[in-house]
Amino acid sequence: MAVIYTDHVAAMPIHPRVYEAMIPYFKEFYGNPSSIHEDGEKAREALEEARGRVGRLIGAQAEDIIFTSCGTESNNLALKGIALAHQAKGKEIIISGIEHFSIMHCANALEKAGFHITRLPVDPYGMVDPAVVERAITPQTILVSIMHSNPEVGTIEPIAEIGKITRAKKVLFHTDAVDSVGNIPVDVNELNVDLLSLAGSTFYGPKGAGALYLRKGVRIQPLLDGGIQERGLRAGTENVPAIVGMGVAAELALEEVPKRMSYLKGLAGRLTEQLPKRIPYIRFLGHPTQRLPGNVSVAVEYIEGEAMLLFMDMEGIRISSGSACISRSLKVSHVMLAMGVDAATAQGSLLFSFGMQNKPEDADRILEVLPPIVERLRNMSPVYRKAMAKKA
Repeated sequence: MAVIYTDHVAAMPIHPRVYEAMIPYFKEFYGNPSSIHEDGEKAREALEEARGRVGRLIGAQAEDIIFTSCGTESNNLALKGIALAHQAKGKEIIISGIEHFSIMHCANALEKAGFHITRLPVDPYGMVDPAVVERAITPQTILVSIMHSNPEVGTIEPIAEIGKITRAKKVLFHTDAVDSVGNIPVDVNELNVDLLSLAGSTFYGPKGAGALYLRKGVRIQPLLDGGIQERGLRAGTENVPAIVGMGVAAELALEEVPKRMSYLKGLAGRLTEQLPKRIPYIRFLGHPTQRLPGNVSVAVEYIEGEAMLLFMDMEGIRISSGSACISRSLKVSHVMLAMGVDAATAQGSLLFSFGMQNKPEDADRILEVLPPIVERLRNMSPVYRKAMAKKA
């Protein structure tokens, strides 16, 4: 049975050129970048070349890039680092209700430490209103953190507009752009952000390499005590092979983003056009146009997403039900609840996230396999039978 992988929001395959670029840094150039001998210098040169490549991808200078292990670490460094460095000015931080758990849980920890967290609502599409952000800012606000795009429902937020507001208010602004960078155009100058999180694994790079963009002049408190790596802002020996891979992935993304967007929109459009014709009582989630190009988030009423996911998996089709970070918890998505989706409907969510190795026939296969699965599960559902009886 041929496997169709449409769970790129959870994990992407590494690009072959990225893999090839990493191999020498496992076998030949394994020196420590902090060492002053020749082997260390070779590793240091590779590290700095990757730093420049990552910077160019987001319109930043190389020296503004701090390497981390992943997007979660970058988000923690942004929130906690700013909170600790600027708490003398104020202790209020603003986030939205649809942030990634690495932002939400970090905010919860800061709240327990005495900071005040303002959690903003979103509209039914999962969009943050810039006017709501502006009204929420107070003299005690030291940081606003709004994600660039939500991987669970695909919505792209109005970050540039929010950035103009925070810049005028002289409040620092961070965006979690982990699911945007390398997949859609992202430029830190156009977005008016002071900090931005990204991760190589979300644009065909390796796991284990992330980065935080830190605008020049912004003070941040390191979270790790140790060496002087990353300008003293992130102690610990750098993961050179993964960072090299991330750099190559960034260079490829800079060249290929327009082509990727066009291709993935076509695959996603195939599903969004045909699914309503083949399955009644479904609802697409997220903004209809301001969304990640390969993302199709849909709620199938009267049945649970987990059951559909398992049956699809048996057919060799890999998808997810909501966020990868909550898929094993069986909890209702906080993102969908924030959008006003009722718990029963949210439980029936499916997320298809296409990648560049997918083909149009993959979408056709999904359209062939999913409808009979939905019909079978609905025929087993007393909730569906009751709902149909009321409609009769």
